[in-house]
Amino acid sequence: MVFDLVLKNGHVIDPKNGIDEARDVGITGGKIAAVDVNLPVEGAGKVVDVGGLYITPGLVDIHIHAYATAGHPDTWAGDNSILPDGFSFRTGVTTLVDTGSAGWRNFADFRYRVIDRCKTRLFALVNIAGTGMTGIEHEQNPYDMDSDRTAAVARENEDVVIGIKTAHYIGPEWISVDRTLEAAEKAATRVMIDFGFFKKERPYYQLLTERLRRGDISTHVFRGPTPWFDAEGKVLPYLHQAREKGVILDVGHGAGSFCFRNAVPAIAQGFYPDSISTDLHVLCMNMGMLDMATTMSKFLVMGMPLSEVIRTSTINPAQEIGHPELGHLSVGVVADVAVLDLQEGSFGYADSFGGRLAGDKRLICELTVKDGEVVWDWNGRTGVDYPELGDSYGIREGEYLMMPPA
Repeated sequence: MVFDLVLKNGHVIDPKNGIDEARDVGITGGKIAAVDVNLPVEGAGKVVDVGGLYITPGLVDIHIHAYATAGHPDTWAGDNSILPDGFSFRTGVTTLVDTGSAGWRNFADFRYRVIDRCKTRLFALVNIAGTGMTGIEHEQNPYDMDSDRTAAVARENEDVVIGIKTAHYIGPEWISVDRTLEAAEKAATRVMIDFGFFKKERPYYQLLTERLRRGDISTHVFRGPTPWFDAEGKVLPYLHQAREKGVILDVGHGAGSFCFRNAVPAIAQGFYPDSISTDLHVLCMNMGMLDMATTMSKFLVMGMPLSEVIRTSTINPAQEIGHPELGHLSVGVVADVAVLDLQEGSFGYADSFGGRLAGDKRLICELTVKDGEVVWDWNGRTGVDYPELGDSYGIREGEYLMMPPA
């Protein structure tokens, strides 16, 4: 077999297929064509030596905010959002999910301006609040939480919509959660709940054990006010019950939703999140969270095995959003690949509240492939030493190197 691209001499971690060993990856026609040792390279379009690096499925980040074109100041549907392609590939991410930045009133605009234009594979949850995250005050209006219209938008855009979202609700009532679940039932889809401000009238344990269904997602699971441990420091039973019920516990790091005080002892007890996600937006991309690779690194230094960090960043989130065709390197699937460098040294990590954790490991992304195309190349591994390219390289067809008169 002749390949378009061969990633040679790497260590493949593909949790879905139980691979954790040295192998090559061959790509043809935008698909994974082979994952094996000593793949032939004769006639290959490009051979990239990734010796000493890890080859994984393209990372799947199911919590980000990408409606940067909305024009609203200081909101997640506006200035606090990012445009996906500037932040995805450089950290190995090939699939993103915008989590409720737009609602039923403005989802068509969001799709036109962002989803259908970006190169990153971008799915979305529709916010139960009609205008989405155009301001926290708009997310409090129960009269704009229209389950029928929200469900209709979800059905009309079922190729990109993977569920319904509520977030930032301040009141003591369950109305935002209930309306979100109503819309999800009507659209036959899942919900993601950002529980907003924790109130004694609607305790978090009731959300997980009484409200959410199998396959529904509770994000920001390591938030400060989340009750995690009993008097002896053991993970509380309701969290085990929620997991047994099939509720998904997602990280959603963000700027105010990740606390080492909760995460470190939970990981030490072997209670890992179902999925690692960033809650990427402007307010956390330069402080604390930083990016997907850094967020994964935090769980690595907290004690999660590398294979589990990869699992919870690839196949797990892909399955959680109903796209099991993603997040693995099976022959025949779309060729989304991340090549990661596991560095050793002295590093420091921050949570959302000023907490610091020292670590001796850090993941960075060396190379990203989406749909068989290299879209990020940190160290120019796909290039050719420039003297080998001759005197005329860099001159486009139709251009001429015109020397001035002597």
